[in-house]
Amino acid sequence: MRERDSLHRFIIENSRVRGELVQLDASWKAILERNEYPAVVKKQLGDAVAAVALLSATIKYKGKIIMQIRGDGPLHLLVVQATSDNTVRGIARWQTEVPEGTLKEMFGNATMVITIEPEVGEPYQGIIELKGDALSNGIEAYFQQSEQLPTRLWLASDDDACAGFLLQELPGDEENSPDWEHHEHLAATVKEQELLSLQAKELLHRLYHEENVRLFDSEVFSFRCGCSRERIDAMLMSLGYAEVKETVEQEGKVAVDCEFCNAHYDYDVVDVEKLFASVNQPEGPSTLQ
Repeated sequence: MRERDSLHRFIIENSRVRGELVQLDASWKAILERNEYPAVVKKQLGDAVAAVALLSATIKYKGKIIMQIRGDGPLHLLVVQATSDNTVRGIARWQTEVPEGTLKEMFGNATMVITIEPEVGEPYQGIIELKGDALSNGIEAYFQQSEQLPTRLWLASDDDACAGFLLQELPGDEENSPDWEHHEHLAATVKEQELLSLQAKELLHRLYHEENVRLFDSEVFSFRCGCSRERIDAMLMSLGYAEVKETVEQEGKVAVDCEFCNAHYDYDVVDVEKLFASVNQPEGPSTLQ
């Protein structure tokens, strides 16, 4: 049986080709438990979760990476986040029946924004028009634009798991070397069910049994939402006392729901007064006189 919720990195010796395989089950099911998705939407979200997990492993940073797709089609919003601590979360929003088809048919005129937010330093954002038949085409276009590295992705998802396979050519003197074309051709034979079910060693042996592949130790992924009472406190304080108090007076409370995990936070008048008391009170002397 394959490892659960794992990401494997590998290199093909004596070549400039590296790759990653991610297979998520418990974390993917945790995402699905939060919302009911139609089959077509579920497929796109699963592919996106696997893709962002792969992306997080290609970037050397401490922080998080967020992929957001917005369009004017039936599937109008998809957001997935992964962190350098190997956690993932994601949501999708749709408004009418989403057809199976090209990205254009599902998302309409859409853009894909990939944001890298390091804990230290300035965030980086890449924006591309979403084109192609599958989400993997959009990710490949992002790499071509931002990294200028030949990159291919294969994605798969069902009700039980989502998975992704990434192959990338590292920089060198020769562009699109014969090694790259050969290994890319072999990887293109992978089937979705193999991505979802085979162990990393078994899958790599099937694709590259004539090559010397070095497989590194796996990394474990999990579902985790970043919401908390403290974060909601900070968000409300950023709105200001007057606006939050007005909401409480009109609605009886301030209610905040997390779209990622369905957590619910309520603030009544006492909670609001207590929250803003510390910022409204004048500072006293730091020591007793």
